[in-house]
Parts: sequence; structure tokens; C-alpha cells
Amino acid sequence: MRPTYIVICAFLMTIMMGTFLLMLPISVTGQPPWPYPLSTPPHEYGPQFNGGAPFSVAFFTATSATAVTGLIVVDTATYYSDFGQAVIAILMQLGGMGTMTIVTLVAMVIARRLNMRTREVATATVSGVGPGHVRRVVVGIVALTAVVESVIATMLLCRFLFLGHPFESAIGEAWFHSISAFNNAGFSLYTDSLMGFATDPWIILPISAGIIIGGLGYPALLAFYSSGLRWWRWPMTTRLVVIGTLSLLLSNWLFFTLAEWQNPNTLGSQEPAGKVLMAFFASVTPRTAGFNSIDVGSMTDISRVLTDLLMFIGGGPGGTAGGVKITTAFVIGFVVWSEMRGGRAVNVLGLRLPRSAQRQALTVMSLSSLAVMTGTMLLMIQTTANLDQALFEAVSAFSTVGLSTGITPTLPESSQLVLIVLMIIGRLGPLTVATALALRTTPLTYELPKDRPLIG
Repeated sequence: MRPTYIVICAFLMTIMMGTFLLMLPISVTGQPPWPYPLSTPPHEYGPQFNGGAPFSVAFFTATSATAVTGLIVVDTATYYSDFGQAVIAILMQLGGMGTMTIVTLVAMVIARRLNMRTREVATATVSGVGPGHVRRVVVGIVALTAVVESVIATMLLCRFLFLGHPFESAIGEAWFHSISAFNNAGFSLYTDSLMGFATDPWIILPISAGIIIGGLGYPALLAFYSSGLRWWRWPMTTRLVVIGTLSLLLSNWLFFTLAEWQNPNTLGSQEPAGKVLMAFFASVTPRTAGFNSIDVGSMTDISRVLTDLLMFIGGGPGGTAGGVKITTAFVIGFVVWSEMRGGRAVNVLGLRLPRSAQRQALTVMSLSSLAVMTGTMLLMIQTTANLDQALFEAVSAFSTVGLSTGITPTLPESSQLVLIVLMIIGRLGPLTVATALALRTTPLTYELPKDRPLIG
């Protein structure tokens, strides 16, 4: 099997194992799917055994956790037991770090060496890493994940204890939300996500930090570790990710503040400091995190459109973020700018962009747009959702974000299957899936005559 096949199979096997564990009776509490009645009754959840979660619920939850998305069809806080919530946390960790990264680490510990096959699979899992650097990169990823999640969990634990939470539940909540934040998963142990802490900086800021750090991607984080703040030594990927993250975060923070300032259903009823904090979190979470401190369904139309765009762009490559990635969006932007100026070469931040990267960015953007449009149309055909709702759910699933207008729990199983496929494609990457499904396994050894069509 090619390395791409192995990565996809490992991902799907993780989902199926998670589905089986969530279907066990020990994984559920026996409570209703939601602690309050929904405006639209949920669909029939399908077969189950011994009182465990039905297959459709377990399969959707396992896929959402492994794809670090955060979309849910049942309330994680009340429906799943401590064991079920632990399974979800493990799936988020495996999905964020990559199942084959864990397998590579285990092989390093047990066998004390890595054969070439293991190195090839690991390089297919972690983007931009050569076979000779697999050991160092895998150890760096695991160490970085452990340090960041531990720091965030400690900060959250202190705050939960200060708020009067029992120690046993506080430590579980702290670790769960730390894992969910760093892996950009968006699962929460609260029915209203983080709306109850919307103006609490001791909760919002640590979780925001985890989202931003995880969303930068491992290649950028490892470049920080090796080169520090000496930006002239950063590769193009790191430069694009840093500049793109800062520009998107700051500009959209300002936009959400202005767009929602007077909206009584979101920021309008809060104090100025609370409005600024909530707008900041609203600009952070669409970068594939999925937490929300305001009701997405109550946002203005223009704010939801901007959220669609932010979700589609996503975060940095080679990490826990989803979307088409910042690098893809900015590369296409530089290509367009260069073409408008009549340039022969595309220069990006002091470096020349190879043509292969331009073609790859165009391919990823095209396949991603096709996946989202197809998913949106299928949702509109199968349900009564309007374009705004269907597009939002499709983009959220494909970009592994997890934000929702509230219709996901009420979707029929056929529509949930559409979201599942979008989550899998979005997490693995449309180019990876397309490559694995390609019929041709060897490149062409000839070229056809060249001709130039009229463009535009």
C-alpha cells in the first residue's frame, strides 16, 4: 500500500474503533440527547444495543472527534458518561496529532529504530518533513503537544477551582477543554459551549491561546523552535502562516466588534470590555476551533458570511487546523496580484514561489470549493434548510470547525452522512483523498502539443 492509503486507513480505523467504544452502554448516561426540547424534533437515531449510543450517533460523534471538528448531534455534557467523554478526548488527541504519528512514536520506543516504510508513512502524515527528520519531528510534536496542553489545563484548573468546581470534575473539565482547544476540536463539556464564560478572560484567553498555537501548524511551531524570532531564517510556510494569522485575527476582531456591537442578541447587552473579549473570541474560533461564546444563529448576516470565509480559509498546514489553509489562500492571492501586475515570477515575502506550489494551491482550492458546493446542495435537497444554514454547516464540516446554526441535531441520517464525508475529506485534505482515489499510479512519460486557450 502507498503511504497515502495507510494514512487514510489508519484514520478510518480510528473512527470505527471510536464508534464501537461509544456504542458501549458504559459510554452513555441514559439521559435524553438534549436537556431541553429542540424546536425541531430530532430524527430517529437508529439501531443500538444494550442501551448504548445508537450507531448513527456514535459514528457521527467519533468522526467529528477524530476529524477534530466539534459538530454534535447529542449533548456531549449530559448524554455521554465520563468514560464516553474520555473516549472523545482520546479521539481528539489522535485526530489532532495524527494516528500514524502515535504509531511512529510507539515504533521508536519499542523497536528503537525506524525502517524506511515507517518513515515514508510518517512523512505522509506530517507535511513538509523529509524522511531523515522524522524522529526529531515526531518527538518534537509529542513534546510540544504535552507542554502546551499541560499549561492550558493548569490555568483552566485553577480557574475552575476558584469558581467552586469540585476537584475531580475541575481537573477533568480542564484537561478535556485543553485537548479540545489545542487540537482545534471545539468539543465542550457544557451544553451551551462556552457561552457561560463569554466575559471571563481567565477561561476565554487560555482557550484562545491553545486554538491559535494549535492552528499555526507543527511546521511553523518547529520553525519557531529552531530559528526563534529570526524571521529571515523562517521558510516561506512559516512567514505566510504568521503574517496570515495576525492579519486575519486583528482585522476580523475589529470587524466583529463593529458588526455586532449593537446587536442585542450577541454583544449589545454586554459591557464594553465584555464586547471586546467576545468579539475577539468570535474571530479566533472560526479558525477551525468550534467553540462559541455567542449564539451563532443570532449573529448578523454579514457576520455569518465572514465566518463562512474564515472557516473556509482555516489555519496553518501540517497541524490541527482545517480549511484550505492560510498558505493556500495567500498563495492564490499572490498569484492573482502577480498576474495583474504582469510579473513573470510570483514572489512571496522575499522568496520566489515555484510553479508546482501554484498548481497545488489552485487544485486544493478548486477541490475544496467543489466539495463545499456539493455538500451544500445535498443538504438543501434533503432538508428544509435555507442557503445560509446549509452553506454554514457544510463549510463548518469541511473545514473541521464545528460551529453550527443549530440544525445539525435535527438533520436526517442522510444529511449527517453528507457532513461525515465532508469532515473526513476536510481533515485528510481534498488533495490527499483525490490522490488516493486516482486511478493512475505512475506519471505520464510523454507530453502533448502545447496550445493556449483564451482566458477571461
